[in-house]
Amino acid sequence: MRNFADVKRIVIKIGTNTLALKNNIDTEFVKDFARQVNDLYTMGKQLVIVTSGAIGMGSGHLKIAKKVKKVSMQQACAAIGQPLLMHEYHKAFAPYNISVAQVLLTTDVFNHRTTSVNLKNSIETLLHLGVIPILNENDSVSTEEIGTAFGDNDKLSAFVASKIDANLLIMLTDIDALYDNNPKTHKDAQPIPVVYKITKALEQSAGGSGSLFSKGGMKTKLAAAKIIITAGCRMVLVHGREKNILTRVLAGEEIGTLFLSRERLSSRSRWILHAEPAGVITIDEGAMEAIKQSKSLLPKGIVNVEGVFKAGTVVMLNSIAKAVTNMSSDELNLISGKHSTEIRQLLGRERRDVVAVPEDIIFLDM
Repeated sequence: MRNFADVKRIVIKIGTNTLALKNNIDTEFVKDFARQVNDLYTMGKQLVIVTSGAIGMGSGHLKIAKKVKKVSMQQACAAIGQPLLMHEYHKAFAPYNISVAQVLLTTDVFNHRTTSVNLKNSIETLLHLGVIPILNENDSVSTEEIGTAFGDNDKLSAFVASKIDANLLIMLTDIDALYDNNPKTHKDAQPIPVVYKITKALEQSAGGSGSLFSKGGMKTKLAAAKIIITAGCRMVLVHGREKNILTRVLAGEEIGTLFLSRERLSSRSRWILHAEPAGVITIDEGAMEAIKQSKSLLPKGIVNVEGVFKAGTVVMLNSIAKAVTNMSSDELNLISGKHSTEIRQLLGRERRDVVAVPEDIIFLDM
């Protein structure tokens, strides 16, 4: 289970609580982190880093740590802190002659197929050049409340690992493992060395959010694990401040919590499964039974359409499946409940007569 000898591509997520020291970035730790990353780099591993810390570094620079509560202030701190954070990484990797690249992302990149593919191509090019991409959520321009889009970059790291077909995600955090209960409030809580399946009971046992600048928690890490396992990728959650933690993980030491992968879904199926739905199509029982039998979704089975979206986007089907719709919300409102033979009369001869084909319908309990 912990044989990582054949692992080629690794995503390393490092959280704010791991990077921070007294509400600012721990420069000495970043240097040691770079040393560890270089150890993996010299082993021939392809490495991508997903980092937090921009907001904390920006607020520390301004000396306003206790005032960073409003979203607008967090965005301002992120804008200030991001170049400072990257400067720390540049300095830390310079002694090893390793070039690093900044990549800032929002959820929209993953929700749209074209931008999602473009992201993969960009990272592939950087890795081919021997560059280590350093990714972060673009908090300074995100239209969502900071911390809700990805969850302290936990889900972001999983999305990235899934998109670039990574073999392993190493999540460096401020806790040494996943526990069967909150170890801060339950003295009898026990670490879980291996997670074979993420159950509802396991999710319910996860704790709440993190620190002032860290919006994540164990729940977001489990959410990340649910994403990563569908990509045939393993995930190891460990304490980031443990000595030589990266090489110890690669050596197969039984440390932290290992999340095992399951059967790998195709890249398109993973995109559909994890994309944020642009709307909801409510369908009747007959239509639901049909798609469960791997049949196309027809307009006759549509009961209601919620949201405004274009053709080719991901939508929810009731509350149990996602699909890529061949029609926009306006078109679906026009043809819902009608027979397939009427579609071309209403939308034009060149249009398809199905709302979604079986290969573009993914059930959430997969």
